[in-house]
Amino acid sequence: MARPRAADYDGKRQAILDGSAAVFAKYGYDRASMAQVAKACSVSKALLYHYYKNKAALLFDILRDHLQELIEAVAVVDRELAPQQRLRALVGALLEAYRDADNEHKIQLNELGKLPPKRKKLLTDMERELVRVFAEAIAAVNPALNGDRALLKPVTMSLFGMINWHYMWFRDGKPLTREDYANLVTTLLVEGAAALTPAQTVKLMARG
Repeated sequence: MARPRAADYDGKRQAILDGSAAVFAKYGYDRASMAQVAKACSVSKALLYHYYKNKAALLFDILRDHLQELIEAVAVVDRELAPQQRLRALVGALLEAYRDADNEHKIQLNELGKLPPKRKKLLTDMERELVRVFAEAIAAVNPALNGDRALLKPVTMSLFGMINWHYMWFRDGKPLTREDYANLVTTLLVEGAAALTPAQTVKLMARG
C-alpha cells in the first residue's frame, strides 16, 4: 500500500521547484548539482531525492508548470474581442504571466533541449500550442496572412522574439511599464503586418 502524502507535500514540491529554477538559471543546468539545489531549497539531499530522483525530473517539472501557466494565462483572453484588441490582450497576458518568472523563462529558452527526447517533445508541443494561439490572432489582424504559413510563421516568431527577450532589459518600476510594452509590441506587430501581403512573401522568398 502506497504511503499517503504529507499535507504540505505540494507546498514543499513548489518550494523545491522554485529553488531549483533559481539554481539552474544562475549556474546553468549542466553545471548545477543536486547538492546545490538542496542547499538553495534549505532541505537535505535525502528529502530532495524523495521528491525528485534527478535533475532531469526537476527540469521537466519546472518547464511543464511554467508552460502550463502561460497557456492558461492566454486561454482566458476573450475570443470575441476585435482582432487588434485580442492580440493586445494576448501580449499583455503573456507579459503578465512572465512577471516573477525570469528564472523559469530563462531556463525555457536555454535548457529545454537538455531533456530526453520524449519529455522534450511534450514541452515543445506545449510551446507550439502557445505559438498557435498567437498565430491565429495575428492572422485575424491581417487576413492576408491567413493560410500563408511561409509568412505567418516568421511574423509570429518575430512577435515572440520581442516578448521573450524582454527579461534581459526590462525592469519593473521603470518609466516603461508592462502595459506600455504590451502596447508598443502590439503596435509594431500590427502596423508591420499591415504592410505584408502574399505578394510580399514572393519577394522575400526570391531574395532568399
